[in-house]
Amino acid sequence: MILRNPEWLALLPVLLALGWMMPRLNLWRPLRIMCLALITLVLARPQWRLLSDGMDLWVLLDSSTSAEKPMAKGVNELEKLIEKSRGKDDRVFYLNYAGEVMRRGAEGAEIYDRNRSHTRTGLAISQALAFAQREGAGRPARVLAITDGYSTEPLSGVAEKLTKQGVELDYRLMRDAEPTDFRIAAMRIPSRAQLGEPFLVEIEVRGTDDGKVPVIVRRNGRELQTTDADVKMGTGTLRVTDRLTQTGAARYEAIIQPKVDAYPGNNRHEAMIEIAGGPRVLLLTSYKDDPLAATLQKQGFTVETITELRSVRAGQLAGAKCVILNNAPAFELPQEFLASLDFYVRAQGGSVLMAGGKHSFAAGGYFESPIDALLPVSMELKQEHRKLMVAMAIVMDRSGSMGMTVNGGFTKMSLADEGAANAIRFLSPQDLLTVFAVDSEPHEMVPLQQVGPNRDKMESAVRRIESTGGGIYVYTGLRAAWDQLKTAPAGQRHIILFSDAADSEEPGDYKKLVPEIVGGGGTVSVIALGSRSDGDAWLLDDIASLGKGRIFYTDKAEELPSIFSQETVAVARSAFINEPVETQGAGGWFEISGQALDWMPKADGYNLCYLREWASQALLTKDEYNAPLVAFGQRGVGRVAAVTFPLGGEHSQMIRAWSKYGDFVQTLTRWLMGDVVPPGIGLRHRIEGETLTIDLLHDEEWEQRLAKKAPRILLAHGPRAERQHEIAWERMAPGYYQASISLEDGDMVRGAVQAGGQTLAFGPLVSGTSAEWSFDEARVRELRQVSLASGGRELLDLSQAWRNPAVPRFTDLRDWLLALGLVIILFEAFVTRTGWKLPQLVRSPAAAKKKPAREVTTTAADYLARLKRATTTTSSTARPADKFEEDSHPSALLPTPAPDRRSRFDRAKRRGRP
Repeated sequence: MILRNPEWLALLPVLLALGWMMPRLNLWRPLRIMCLALITLVLARPQWRLLSDGMDLWVLLDSSTSAEKPMAKGVNELEKLIEKSRGKDDRVFYLNYAGEVMRRGAEGAEIYDRNRSHTRTGLAISQALAFAQREGAGRPARVLAITDGYSTEPLSGVAEKLTKQGVELDYRLMRDAEPTDFRIAAMRIPSRAQLGEPFLVEIEVRGTDDGKVPVIVRRNGRELQTTDADVKMGTGTLRVTDRLTQTGAARYEAIIQPKVDAYPGNNRHEAMIEIAGGPRVLLLTSYKDDPLAATLQKQGFTVETITELRSVRAGQLAGAKCVILNNAPAFELPQEFLASLDFYVRAQGGSVLMAGGKHSFAAGGYFESPIDALLPVSMELKQEHRKLMVAMAIVMDRSGSMGMTVNGGFTKMSLADEGAANAIRFLSPQDLLTVFAVDSEPHEMVPLQQVGPNRDKMESAVRRIESTGGGIYVYTGLRAAWDQLKTAPAGQRHIILFSDAADSEEPGDYKKLVPEIVGGGGTVSVIALGSRSDGDAWLLDDIASLGKGRIFYTDKAEELPSIFSQETVAVARSAFINEPVETQGAGGWFEISGQALDWMPKADGYNLCYLREWASQALLTKDEYNAPLVAFGQRGVGRVAAVTFPLGGEHSQMIRAWSKYGDFVQTLTRWLMGDVVPPGIGLRHRIEGETLTIDLLHDEEWEQRLAKKAPRILLAHGPRAERQHEIAWERMAPGYYQASISLEDGDMVRGAVQAGGQTLAFGPLVSGTSAEWSFDEARVRELRQVSLASGGRELLDLSQAWRNPAVPRFTDLRDWLLALGLVIILFEAFVTRTGWKLPQLVRSPAAAKKKPAREVTTTAADYLARLKRATTTTSSTARPADKFEEDSHPSALLPTPAPDRRSRFDRAKRRGRP
């Protein structure tokens, strides 16, 4: 505690001297002494220290890629100026930030160089406040942000945090001299449009110079328009009108190609639009004229039929309530689409139906595919049901490109080796296998032999295959494999060629060799590492086509083990029973419909599968396998079903002639699509910079539902839904929830809100551009506003960084002392007027020995008589007025002890004498 005006303490001895000189003032009474002391102390202005001397300065250094050059030029000099103006009791702390925040000197700070494609200024300020509160208790603090000002996230709520904690935010903008730069500032497109409704795509181009800037507009990867944007006075706008005739989500991309450009990172922008057409069925089929489509349309369903299976996109799941795979082989479908189905069903409440055929289930390559675990049936043929022996050859590419390391620290070669080992695992003991590793010539790693007694040695041998450089001679490898297989005593001969789609050399006379293989009872499938756009993809496509096999493309080496498994099971452990089989109903149908169904007596054929434990079945075969024909179940919040007999094409004549064919398809599809979401709840979303914000709104009728169980929000990132997680809601007001999350550049997100037993799906959404290079001036204005709200400012002179914040270091005690003094004055007045004394709680021994005085009892009549005599008594003898008042006072009439009463009697006798 300190005294701002200590000279007033000299008044205290003066007051004490006055009390000694004028005893009638009774200043020596304890209460009056306390009052005088408090008044003197109030005049001296006492204050209690809240904050210690010195100040803490938290310096935030922008380490993002967009601020790298200006920060490198001036940050060292700025740090010197800060240190130079620092006081002896002041402390300074440095935090480097970009996508993350790292305190200088902390463990791991020396390797801080990741996630620099973001400028998370809001996170850095919040982290500095947390440090200041934890480590600077009792000390004033300031925050100084040295940045280019272009935060990639909004600063929502930061000003309130600063004000609440009493910390002021200053900032210093670090920028280079403005270079010649053009960028796409915005791409405006409706989030949703109706089927066939025209809409406008608006692209805003900004630049430091004027002129024409070439712009390419693409839709779903295909060029839509190429034109110029005329930039005048720093801004140019390009408008493109479009309409879509297919429901789902479409992805638009705009790219500018200026001749001179300082920052190419801001030359691209993406946006997505959902074309709504009501709940619909997405039918993926290998039949050109699928009878299932016509049947569903007659029943009132909206059906989108896709026969070009390679063109299907995950965005087409938007608005679809059911996906039907009708004899659609897995190797024809993009891996991204298959991988997205799991989240679509389990989290977004969608549904999947797989129908039978020679290109479906295990025969279609779905074993260990991304949707294998979704289906209500297992597809691997049991050993006791295998009837044909297989002779297989695996031709492995071990060229130099296979030595590259991918995610997880594995090389492409090691993952391919693991895939070959998986193939060995799924072969039966009587099957035959040979393996060749090929570069410029074939190397026999496993000679042709039975798998049974040699399985472990085979797996060990293929896991030792290493990349040796050079390329793969495709023809040489195929020739060596066929020379081994063509004389093998097996019912089926098959070659798996694994090769790099961008580096497959020396095709030789494959057009003659592959037909020779097929003519000898063999087939050839290809597993291609890469994409269909790679340079040698045409060769691999042609080999698979001529070889009557399958081709799998993947640009993710991590998927190779599962692809090898899919192909091996499709060849060696799958069965399509192409003979008519009798059927029998099961009780499971009543879980779908309350009415019994008159099942067809026979099916033309079916894919042999086995019912999973969690699934139910409605129809099964009467043959030796007793296998399910119609199976279904719940997966997450979605539903799945498997119809193992064909619904179209070959081996479906009996099924299509069945009188209840339409009723069966309609009932099963309606069950899969689920119920309609009741009214009263809605969802909206928006992307600002890199931040996705989701709002959930509902009316009073939903309040009780959500009170029982809080809503959940699940997100999946990437086209394959590689990363899935749940984020937390924040209740903003009654009927209003909000959640937000930061996205990576170009990140595609799909999500679902599960509330009150219903599911609201949204997306896909895309973070349109690199927020790091967008240079949005709105973010700089937001930083200025936050700084001003906290009491800070832009610092041109860094010596001002140490100025004391506008928070008090001391608190004034005068109000409290005045209140205490008032209480003491009132108490002293009470004591003076009433003569009140502090009760004696413990009696002294002497007082305890005294005999108590005899109590005198006076009746009410005696008291009134004495009062009357006192007021009517007259005397001719003069007496002092004070004595008269004393005797005539009513208190004199009260009962008194005997000695006191005797004294009063004597005084009365004396007054009565002449």
